[in-house]
Amino acid sequence: MQRRKFIQLAAVGSASFSWLFTYSSPKQLVLKKSLKYSMIGEGTSIIEKFAIAQKAGFDGVEPDSRLSWKEVAYAARATGLAIPGIVCWEHWHSPLSHPERAVRERCLEAMREALEACRQLGGSTVLLVPAVVNEQITYQEAYQRSQAAIRELLPLAERLQVSIAIENVWNNFLLSPLEAARYIDELNSPQVGWYFDVGNIIRYGFAEQWIRILGKRILKIDVKEYSRKMAEEQGIWKGFEAELLTGDCNWKAVKTALVEVGYAGGWMSAELRGGNLERLTAISQQLDAINRL
Repeated sequence: MQRRKFIQLAAVGSASFSWLFTYSSPKQLVLKKSLKYSMIGEGTSIIEKFAIAQKAGFDGVEPDSRLSWKEVAYAARATGLAIPGIVCWEHWHSPLSHPERAVRERCLEAMREALEACRQLGGSTVLLVPAVVNEQITYQEAYQRSQAAIRELLPLAERLQVSIAIENVWNNFLLSPLEAARYIDELNSPQVGWYFDVGNIIRYGFAEQWIRILGKRILKIDVKEYSRKMAEEQGIWKGFEAELLTGDCNWKAVKTALVEVGYAGGWMSAELRGGNLERLTAISQQLDAINRL
C-alpha cells in the first residue's frame, strides 16, 4: 500500500511540476505597417504622399477625415497601399462630450461621412476620441453624452460593418483598463471596440496589462514610444520624443500580450513625429524591428 501510494503521489507531482521543465515559445506576431497620413512630411498632393509612404516600406496609410476620399482612393490604387482605417479629425474641435447639441452634431456628421468612406476604401475602423473632460465638462457628463452619441452611430456602423474604434489619449477620460472595458461593453455592439495606443499608456500604466484586460475589444494598435526619464527631466510631453525601442515601452511584453488575447487586427500604425522619406524609412525599419521581437 505504501509503495502504491508513493507511485501515485509521484505521478501527481510529476504532472504538477512539469511546467518547470518545458518551454513553449509564443507565436510569432507579424503585423502589417501603416502610418498616419499627417506624418508624411514630403509631397504636395495626396498621391505624392502615398508614394513616399510606399517607398519608405509601409503597407498602408490611415488618412484623416479632412481629405478628399476620391483622391485617397486614387492614391491607394496607384501605389498599392491599403487603407486600414480612417481617423476622425473633428473629435477634437467638436467633442461628443460638448454641452451643445449643435457642436456634438458636427462630430457625428464627420463620423457618418468617415464610416461611409471607410467602407468604400476597404477599411475596417474609424478612430474616435470619444470625449474630453475639463473644468467645464464633468466626467459623468462626458461619459453619458459620448455614449449617447455613439449609440446614434451604431445602426450605420452595423449596416456598413465598419467599427468605431475608441482611442486612449490624454483627454482626462477612461483612465483605467477596467473602466475602458466597461465603457465598450455597455455600448453592446460588435461594431465598437478599442484603438489601443501603446505609447499613450506608459506615463501612467503598463501597456501589456491594459492589453490583457481589454482583450478582444482591441481592434487596432497605434505605435509610439514614451520615456519616463525624459518626461521627468524635460517635461511630460518630451517623453514622446524618444525613438521607438529606446523608451519605457516593453515591446516584447506587448507582443506577447497581443498573442495571448488573440489580437486579430493585423495592423500596427505609427503615430509619432514624421518627416521626409529618410525619416519615414527609419520609422518603417523600427517597426520591422518590433515585428522581429
